[in-house]
Amino acid sequence: MAQTVRDKTPPHDDELEQAALGSLLTDYEAVTTAIEMHLHSGDFYSRANTRVYEAILSLDEKRVRPDIQSVVQELKQMGKLDEAGGASYVSSLTSIIPSSANIEYYAQMVKNYSLKRSLLKLASSISINAYDESKEAGTVLEDMQKDFNKLLDERQIVSARKVGDILKDTIDIIQQVMKNKNATTGIPSGFKDLDSLTAGFQRDEFIIIGARPSVGKTALALNIASNIAIHSKIPTAFFSLEMSSHALLSRIISSEANVRAHNIRTGFLSTSDFDGIIDASAIIYESPLYIIDMPNGKISDIRTQARRMKSQQDVKIVFIDYLGLIASEPGNKQRFEQISDISRSLKSLARELEIPIVVLCQLNRDAQFETPTLANLRDSGSIEQDADLVLFLHRPQPKDKKKKDDEAPAAPLDNIPTDLIIAKQRNGPTGVVKLQLVTKYAKFAPLEKERVSGNVE
Repeated sequence: MAQTVRDKTPPHDDELEQAALGSLLTDYEAVTTAIEMHLHSGDFYSRANTRVYEAILSLDEKRVRPDIQSVVQELKQMGKLDEAGGASYVSSLTSIIPSSANIEYYAQMVKNYSLKRSLLKLASSISINAYDESKEAGTVLEDMQKDFNKLLDERQIVSARKVGDILKDTIDIIQQVMKNKNATTGIPSGFKDLDSLTAGFQRDEFIIIGARPSVGKTALALNIASNIAIHSKIPTAFFSLEMSSHALLSRIISSEANVRAHNIRTGFLSTSDFDGIIDASAIIYESPLYIIDMPNGKISDIRTQARRMKSQQDVKIVFIDYLGLIASEPGNKQRFEQISDISRSLKSLARELEIPIVVLCQLNRDAQFETPTLANLRDSGSIEQDADLVLFLHRPQPKDKKKKDDEAPAAPLDNIPTDLIIAKQRNGPTGVVKLQLVTKYAKFAPLEKERVSGNVE
């Protein structure tokens, strides 16, 4: 009879585990290497080996060099010497491996088998939950994605590099920039004055675009995404938690074809309007712009999809509209704590994927009339700390303007002057870029006869 998966012993290798422990007992430097590789006690399959490694870690915390005698004594104090196989088993570990030179290999193999066991455990959990009729398929899928992402996060290895090893790569980058003589070293936004201050959106950066409702943050994000994907042909992902993909695309068509957005919505289009839409659509069709319609999206869903887009479509930049609509994960945390977790997670994701992640964010009511500051970021101060670049959209009001009860309402403007404020830039200057919102096309353009102003941090 064929052996089933259930009958098989979980993946492990006792000799590799013993070789790893033998290396740690003969070379104190090997302990540092194992810890840097994030080798955990739970990575060992054998209970005896798990207990021995726990004693080694305990001694390291006490700054005591682990050897046979100290480990045995530590196990006695922990009351786990019998579980570790006794003093004779601990002594036998140093005879298994004569050298600690291969500790990285041993530790990596132990982690490899541990990961396989974790995957099997996750697969078993998925199977059990899938058979549970009380659970919706979507819930099972969400739990699976959350557990899988947690597994990925736990397996990330952080290593220290000597500055001399990094220096050569850094000099190469500087030389390449000198050779190209291009002021925009990152992904160009399509707004010349903004790019002159930021040098484009840089990889690894967590970027915030903040504004009060109806000031135009979605319009600006779509403008920039269109400039990047449609005109520069750079693969771009746009996560929409608020508007449908059709609504977003209608805005893009209006902007690209210079056809009034209202006419597109109502259908009152002239022949020339429709011809313009068809011409613009042909260009849009060929662009590497990906819209992800994700109402009620959770941070785990966004991370999973972003990783997939990076792997399959090689997206170079991600937009998320907007932070406040990212659904909370299960738990009893208050909203500001949830936003803090989401902010840190997106910052980590930008570094992991090595791409800019641009997130839209609403500002609190205090920024309705006054020039916004970092303190106006809604729900959490951690956004201010995590962000590498913070941009605010603000419509400046004349200083001498006072609202009167008998004052007639102002006629709607076709072009609304708007300040794009660089409130924070970790590696560059702050300043103000003068724009105008062209309302009929729902897009931004440079404000005529105005120049960028800035101050260097």
